[in-house]
Amino acid sequence: MRRNRVSREIKKRLTNGHTKISGNLEESDQEAASHTQPSQINCTRRAFLGHATKITTASVVVGTIGLSSLIEGCTESVDGQEVSCEIGPLTGSERVNAAFQVRHDAAKHERKLPVPDHPCNGDEDLYPNKIASYSKGLPHNNLGEVDLDAYEVLINALSTGEPDDFESIPLGCPDETTQRRLVNPQSGLAFDLEGPDSHHLAIPPAPAFSSAEEASEAVEVYWMALLRDVPFSEYDSDTPANEAAADLSSLSDFRGPKVNGQVTTGTLFRGFTPADLEGPYLSQFLCLPCPFGANFIEQKMRTLLPGIDYLTQYPDWLDAQKGCIPTLTDQFDPIRRYIRNGRDLAQWVHVDVLFQAYFQACLILFTPPSTDPKGGGIGAPLNVGNPYNNSRTQDGFGTFGGPYIKTIMCEVATRALKAVWYQKWFVHRRLRPEVFGGRVHNHLTGAAEYPIDPEILDSPVLDVVFSLYETFLLPQAFPEGSPLHPSYGAGHATVAGACVTILKALFDESFVIPNPAVVSADGLSLDPYTGPDLTVGGELNKLAANIAIGRNFAGIHWRSDYVDSLMLGEAIAIGILRDQRLTYNENFNGFTFTKFDGTTITV
Repeated sequence: MRRNRVSREIKKRLTNGHTKISGNLEESDQEAASHTQPSQINCTRRAFLGHATKITTASVVVGTIGLSSLIEGCTESVDGQEVSCEIGPLTGSERVNAAFQVRHDAAKHERKLPVPDHPCNGDEDLYPNKIASYSKGLPHNNLGEVDLDAYEVLINALSTGEPDDFESIPLGCPDETTQRRLVNPQSGLAFDLEGPDSHHLAIPPAPAFSSAEEASEAVEVYWMALLRDVPFSEYDSDTPANEAAADLSSLSDFRGPKVNGQVTTGTLFRGFTPADLEGPYLSQFLCLPCPFGANFIEQKMRTLLPGIDYLTQYPDWLDAQKGCIPTLTDQFDPIRRYIRNGRDLAQWVHVDVLFQAYFQACLILFTPPSTDPKGGGIGAPLNVGNPYNNSRTQDGFGTFGGPYIKTIMCEVATRALKAVWYQKWFVHRRLRPEVFGGRVHNHLTGAAEYPIDPEILDSPVLDVVFSLYETFLLPQAFPEGSPLHPSYGAGHATVAGACVTILKALFDESFVIPNPAVVSADGLSLDPYTGPDLTVGGELNKLAANIAIGRNFAGIHWRSDYVDSLMLGEAIAIGILRDQRLTYNENFNGFTFTKFDGTTITV
């Protein structure tokens, strides 16, 4: 039976307002389109399967035989009569052409967007000895300065993109059996078939090595290292936390949140959105119980023992720059606790699956409240733009329902990584905070002279560090220090921006979270929170900040890594939502939500 009903939207795409497929294809597209014409094969299911077994898989893959020509026209035999079993608004060839048009329209839209410049801070060219550039894992001299020949091999590989050139990069650890390897620079060259291409997005230049902004960010990460074991709930009464707030307030270009121009213990180490300053430091999505299908997650974690930091002695620091695997390992607290301080948060982001926090948030949001007070779930309403909110007969599932929501939220993570890996390796190559700490140490001890802004050199935080360790190195939370990829942008922060944007687009961000909690100072219990209302959108923004800034608590990222990467992730998510909008059959007018900068967008 020939079907002549074609959906209005698809028909419009094929005939009006879009480039028609016939007569406007590149040569390779015309060849592909020729494989979508109705087949002359008229086969029973058994005949089709028999016919298919005679055709190699490779033939189908490379397109010498279009799959649609195998399928279209196949019929089922009923009482000796051949009848078609497929119904729907499009025939096989019409559907193939419609699918092509959807992908073609999305690709054309992405191609027409302005191509951004990719400016950097100029440090790589400014300093011939590459003191401000990422080089961890390569050979270094005793000052921790990279071997310039090795650095040029790295730059050559990045320039050519040839896989064999990456295999030629010299690594620095004398013992090859303990050598860490560079993390995936080639992923910055990968393409994607959905959303904006990695090269089509940009972030601003990172703060320059000698700038007051860089110095202020260094002061902040030093204080974060010193305050790792102070509970978030005790910042107000903690003397070092008050000293940190006063020190950061005195800096000329510190860009963290302030109240009346001053950093306070209530703004200390928090994110940049208004919601980040409301309520407890920790997002509700990192402490509320999380239903996981038939299982249940109480969000206590395996924490580390307090007071144990790494790379505070110069030989260990130098070995780390060469990429040597550390001999020391984490020392764990035998008692599981909720995240209560910077050390706990740093450890959480040390071992998490990159989209884990947002997947758990999604489960908490989506699951209806349980009669069991410890059952988890808040049953947040879906975004008002969801087309099934007012349907009398249908629920969403593969589109706009549970499986769709949970999978699209995870889907953006890998695309976020490709985009930020391009920024890391092919644009900015910013040094890690641990390396800056080595420059500070060598400068203050007279081993070298570097153009470091005096605001970090004069900060009281360095006196505290030296009194504890007799070096000026930045104490690290991880035995290995930072990963072997550049600092800017930040992978965790980009994924945070992308995943949280998806959740804000899919759920009602104004919904007030019921029964919020605050983690006790010892991390053993959740106490009731009684302050102003906390909303889904606000706590999702805070969740993104917690995860990204958790890497700063570890000593491996800067504040600007978090801020600019969050925006990059948001742009990726918006692009994917925009492309996917072309694919739906439902009457859909878009999702409206609030961006990190406070503006509203409909996608």
